[in-house]
Amino acid sequence: MAFDPAILLDHPPIETRYEVEPAKVMLYALGVGADELPFVYEDGLKTLPTMAVVMTYPGFIWRDPAFNVAWEKILHAETSVTLHAPLPVEGELVGRTTFGPILDKGADKGAIVYQTREIHTAAGEHLATVRNTTFLRGDGGFGGSPDGQPAPHPVPDRTPDIVETLTTPANLALIYRLSGDLNPLHVDPAVAKAAGFERPILHGLATYGVAGRALLKVLAGNDPARIRRIDARFSSPVFPGETIETAIWREGNDRAAFRCRVVERDRIVLNNGYVEFA
Repeated sequence: MAFDPAILLDHPPIETRYEVEPAKVMLYALGVGADELPFVYEDGLKTLPTMAVVMTYPGFIWRDPAFNVAWEKILHAETSVTLHAPLPVEGELVGRTTFGPILDKGADKGAIVYQTREIHTAAGEHLATVRNTTFLRGDGGFGGSPDGQPAPHPVPDRTPDIVETLTTPANLALIYRLSGDLNPLHVDPAVAKAAGFERPILHGLATYGVAGRALLKVLAGNDPARIRRIDARFSSPVFPGETIETAIWREGNDRAAFRCRVVERDRIVLNNGYVEFA
């Protein structure tokens, strides 16, 4: 049976609950390489803004037979997090995930699915909106329109205003996976080789978290309450232990473009980045 986008579009919101606690906040911070005390020590603990990506995560829903997608061929293409309030260090959260729009790039080009997850406290305060773009490489040609994909945020063609370089520990993927993404691609050498990689790769959202740390440090003085939004497009994987260089171009007093490069291989790993901050 061919992929039917109506199954996703008509699907009721997927509701998930997540209990935030200091141990989870510190574990996530360690999983994106943080060692600053405000993010890894319970005395005065603060939650990194990019932790929204793991809060109320509904899981790898693409393996659900009801959606009928070639889940082995999917790629995580883009992530955007908008913060409406600082993320807490403890308490119950509720997430609701919906789908759409869905774009048809063609039978041999795949489909693009947009997902939106709204995160609230149990009392109803709107904390964050997480938007993900998923590339279904094996599910195009269902007769939909290829139009409607927003243009990526442009990166200026000039020298960056700021460059922040952060190293990643060799065991970073082993730590990050404990925040919820247990895909063996990031830990099992045999699985990584079968997927065409020389060794396990770092989670894309861990790379996103490392970039978020760089932006938080140089644009917001490591104050999570000052970060409003972070968008990025995934362009190439990172191997744990590599050095990630974040180049930043200011676009006013409260926004900037950014791009991330692995220094050792001179490879762009996050592109068309955009950040808003107070």
